[in-house]
Amino acid sequence: MSAICPSSSTTQYARASVVSEQLAPSTTRSVFESTGIAWLEPVQIAATTVASLATNPATIAKVHKILVGLTEDDYLVYLREYYQAGLKKFAAHWNYADLLSFLQAAAELIEPRNYLEIGVRRGRSLAVIATACPRCQIYGFDMWMADYAGMPNPGPDFVEKELRSIGFGGDLRLISGNSHQTVPAFLAEHPELAFDLINVDGDHSEAGARADLETVLPRLRVGGAIILDDIVHPQHPYLEKVWDEVVGNNPNFSSTKYRELGYGVALAIRKHSL
Repeated sequence: MSAICPSSSTTQYARASVVSEQLAPSTTRSVFESTGIAWLEPVQIAATTVASLATNPATIAKVHKILVGLTEDDYLVYLREYYQAGLKKFAAHWNYADLLSFLQAAAELIEPRNYLEIGVRRGRSLAVIATACPRCQIYGFDMWMADYAGMPNPGPDFVEKELRSIGFGGDLRLISGNSHQTVPAFLAEHPELAFDLINVDGDHSEAGARADLETVLPRLRVGGAIILDDIVHPQHPYLEKVWDEVVGNNPNFSSTKYRELGYGVALAIRKHSL
């Protein structure tokens, strides 16, 4: 009798099942695990909860403290001064937020065990996560283009040195190359991986941002958060539309947008499996 081999559809189902198990409600702080009847959804956090904390001046102050410990470039110096001026002038009334404050808020509320970021550059965003969750598993993807935005862009070795210098002791994997190739390839090689927090801040073209979001979205755990930066940037006016079409209007997510100041940030919490 010949051996019975699994069909391709069976193999695909088995792989999908592995990912599905990883995407089930996790033990992060955003999810409630009941031993009895599940009267309500397990996810206890809405996107607006993160936004509320992200716009809290105390959160901006925490981010400022992190930036003080990083190697300076012109933008870092400017951002620190901007934070200082806003906090001094407006104190508790300052309703400012940006990518870093959203990441700080999400990290505090969710306590991610792992984090995926597209668009690392000098590692400021990673530093926020590394400080809030020093044992988190971090996966960063970037092309590390020389002189990006007219400023030095020293590469992954520099980023790792920055994170270790502020006390990060978790696993760190930095992958160089075009995210449209490297991220799908990485996820295909690791079908068991799912993430509590994802930041998409790489290719800002309309097609590129859409592709990155669509690639990583299926790997976001229930109760996890995904972020897109620059949704109202004047050079990228289509990013808000891309967000709405891929994430914001999806009923499986609780979504919010901050667009009052700066270039805007969008965040969503995954409520259900896709």
